[in-house]
Amino acid sequence: MTDYLFFLALGAGAGAIIAAFGLGLVVTYQGSGLVNFGYGAMATWSGYVYADLRRGAYPFPIPGLPDRYHFGEDVGIWWAFGLSLLTAALMGLLVYQLVFRPLYRAPALAKVVASIGLVIVFTALIERRFADNSGLRVDAILPREPVTLINDVTVPRDGLWLMFVVLLITAAVWISSRYTRLGLATRAAAGNEKGAILLGYSPQRLAQASFVLASLIGALVVILASPMIQLSSGVFTFGYLIPALGAALIGAFRKVWPTVIAGLAIGLVQSSFTKMQTDFSWFPQYGAREGLPFLVIIVAMVFLGERLPDRGSVEHFRMPAIPSAKVTPLSVLLPVVLAVGGLLVLDPLWRGAIMTTTIATVLALSLVLLSGFGGQPSLAQMAFAGVAGFSLSKLAMQWDIPFPLAPILASLVAMVFGVIVGVPALRVRGTNLAIITLAGGVAIGEFVFKNPKYVGDASTGGAKVPNPKLGNWDLGLILGDKASRPIFGILMVAVALVLAIGVANIRKSASGRRMLATRSNERAANAVGVNIARVKLEVFAASAFIAGVGGCLIAYRFGSVSDASFGSVASLTALAVAYLGGITCVSGAVTSGITASAGVSFYLLSRVTGVFGQWEVFIGGIFLILTAILNPEGIAGGLRTQVGAQRAAKAAKRTDPVPVPS
Repeated sequence: MTDYLFFLALGAGAGAIIAAFGLGLVVTYQGSGLVNFGYGAMATWSGYVYADLRRGAYPFPIPGLPDRYHFGEDVGIWWAFGLSLLTAALMGLLVYQLVFRPLYRAPALAKVVASIGLVIVFTALIERRFADNSGLRVDAILPREPVTLINDVTVPRDGLWLMFVVLLITAAVWISSRYTRLGLATRAAAGNEKGAILLGYSPQRLAQASFVLASLIGALVVILASPMIQLSSGVFTFGYLIPALGAALIGAFRKVWPTVIAGLAIGLVQSSFTKMQTDFSWFPQYGAREGLPFLVIIVAMVFLGERLPDRGSVEHFRMPAIPSAKVTPLSVLLPVVLAVGGLLVLDPLWRGAIMTTTIATVLALSLVLLSGFGGQPSLAQMAFAGVAGFSLSKLAMQWDIPFPLAPILASLVAMVFGVIVGVPALRVRGTNLAIITLAGGVAIGEFVFKNPKYVGDASTGGAKVPNPKLGNWDLGLILGDKASRPIFGILMVAVALVLAIGVANIRKSASGRRMLATRSNERAANAVGVNIARVKLEVFAASAFIAGVGGCLIAYRFGSVSDASFGSVASLTALAVAYLGGITCVSGAVTSGITASAGVSFYLLSRVTGVFGQWEVFIGGIFLILTAILNPEGIAGGLRTQVGAQRAAKAAKRTDPVPVPS
């Protein structure tokens, strides 16, 4: 028992971080109605600002400016604190004003995508500005001397101090929400924005205040925790954000104390898992810590799913229109001829860009089907792709199942995982479903992708995958001393073509019409006899199968599979790229592939500009945010709208009556 008390006490710091992040998410939601997936990344940047100030410099987040302003020496703890918190407050204000305020009446998916863009932007900033110091650790801020608790349990006291600070912040937020004019107005607006407007309160100003306050909470906790945990672009961005989402769901994104208590409990229990792994042979050795938040989120959805707050705004934005699927010889042959011609004529680097574009197109097709046709957001597509990739290695290497049967079976395995993750869609939708799929993808990654039983020894480069062969005909990318063989790229283009035609045909089929009906209005679809549960599970299954095919292509391309290719950031990027191109049509998927990072457009721009590649991820995140704000239908949708408007204008001119001279 003493050992378990020791590990529980060690988890106080982690629990405090989770609780604080959960509190920040609740504050943001109460003030604006938004779940900001970029919250952890924003807080991480503030932590890096503090660490850099303690080294005598202030980093600038804008490309083109100098990397940082050098003070010449440590500015001191109080100046560093003040400047870092001021940076966090200004960042929260600007993020709301420039990103989320223009999306006030946008669909939920646009807001989710914009917050993903923030993750990409801040992660890229950290990697560029702190390329050589991704694991910064600062001097102790809170007291660290050991303290003895009950039963001679001795632990460092900084984690306990951090928990105490978070509880003080929670008490202040709770008192403010109950007894101050601003807090009462924010709670009123969260329940009824129209009523708040009639009473003279501005929902926009309340949202601004909530973003500033949440940013300050996140920055303060990250700064205080940075001596305990090395700063990195991922640890706060997802490692603590996903458990915090589970805690916020326990509090229904409304209640402060249940959220904080749940966050503390998650951190404490996660810490105790370390001891349980050594004491019990049946306890999972991989993924238990990360799987707990997923379990918490699922339980919260099961019991609270229908009671989660659906903040009513003044006006709702219609969902992006889905065009009719027109498969013409030109629409099929043009991209195929260009891709195959490039593979046969251009150099190996260009071939690599074309292959990246092809894989991104396949992954985007899975999201066109799921999020475009089905209206179901997913942040776990790369997890499904990874399941197929690792399954392919098992099937081909250990069981000698040949191509193309092995990738088909591997994609079917991914389809099963897709159905499992998609089951909660029967109860929740929108942002809540995005939270579940994000946590589910992380759980799959931790349980499966980091388990040597499934992926092999990481020191050998991951799970090996043999070249695809048809009889004696080797279709692999590398054969002997021949690298970047065009035949493999042509195989990829053929697979993408088959899937694109299949998705287009689904759009025109009875199944597609049922998907669109469910997407538009579930109650109306159910009233005319559509089985909503069946449609949702079918679209998750088909989407996961296509994502699995993409994972198999990735595995064949690199000859091995590792967890690095299928993490949470990869899933977020996949949705971002699909949305950027246009998530409601096949042409949008092709556009997504073209605009994908390391695809043909980015490679072309890097060749032209020379230095574009250094900031391509950052610029891609900015483009994504701008697309979500200016054109929720993506690049392909915007082009289609412009062409339609031009045709309508020409038709109007032709039908205008000819004036009769008097």
